[in-house]
Amino acid sequence: MDQMIKELYSKHILITGASGLICSAFIDSLMRYNIWQKANIKIYAVSRNEEYARKRFEAYWENPLFTFIRHDVIEPLAMDVPLDYIIHGASNASPMRYAFDPVGTMKSNLWGVANLLELAMEKGGRLLYISSGEVYGDGDGTDFMETYSGYVDCLNPRACYPSSKRASETLCISYKEQYGVDVVIARPCHIYGFDIERDDRAFAQFLRKVKAGEDVIMKSEGQQVRSYCYVEDCVSALFYILLRGVNGGAYNIANRESVVSIKDLAEMIARVGGKTVVIDFPSNQESKGYSVVQRAVLDPSKLENLGWKPNVFMEEGIKRILGMCSMTKFLSFLMIIDILAKMVTI
Repeated sequence: MDQMIKELYSKHILITGASGLICSAFIDSLMRYNIWQKANIKIYAVSRNEEYARKRFEAYWENPLFTFIRHDVIEPLAMDVPLDYIIHGASNASPMRYAFDPVGTMKSNLWGVANLLELAMEKGGRLLYISSGEVYGDGDGTDFMETYSGYVDCLNPRACYPSSKRASETLCISYKEQYGVDVVIARPCHIYGFDIERDDRAFAQFLRKVKAGEDVIMKSEGQQVRSYCYVEDCVSALFYILLRGVNGGAYNIANRESVVSIKDLAEMIARVGGKTVVIDFPSNQESKGYSVVQRAVLDPSKLENLGWKPNVFMEEGIKRILGMCSMTKFLSFLMIIDILAKMVTI
């Protein structure tokens, strides 16, 4: 992959949703190339939460190749610099948001992608839209390929997320056809990684409990089956899609060896952490944010045909997260890397 990444050297890349799990890890990867390979990749990181971003990107905050932009993507974004690539990852990817703010969820997804497509049209760079495996809706029991389209109940407010993601993808393809915008689409499955404190999805809730020395609390019978992918593998997949994906193409991101039910996931996390699983059914409001899809397994064949393959499987990923001491220590590690890099350049 290192050879492929050289295509990004000395390029300008705008990344929205920069403080989220996926895009923050994507920025980490780019900055590693800047530090160790002198890649000279100029990064513009866009997020609404500057306070958190300062902590998350403390190791890079003063680096001239890193620029933070505080901005909400529901508003147009003006940039007076060239942009070779735009990675649009800003989204309200939170079950609690779906339950309490379905209108805001839809506006963020639809208006956000519209504004970034306008920017891509102006700058002439490729746009990578990070969509979601939720676009497939309720399936027929088979693994989802990129051509599949299942049922979504549009009269249920929980459809705010999958419906707006579907519409956003259609808007991307419409800009491609009507205005010639170069666009590719990533459809990640359930992505997991070290940043679990701000994540209210089941996986993160289970991990937080174990890290706090408590038993895992499961708020359903856990029969739903899902595809999972470790965040580092997701980042490498995004590089393949960005640099090898076909204009107008959509690509599933999933580890075919990491397909488990929520019940099995809870038990695996509890076992690795030396705890047990406790059933505690959710409140009515909490349940409104839950997906009704029973089986959401993504087929990654199309992505694999680009040359991608995952390296971290589920139990190893869980052990990595539980073994990672804290965000503070992780950031300290990144700062050490930055210090070493400065020593190399002296």
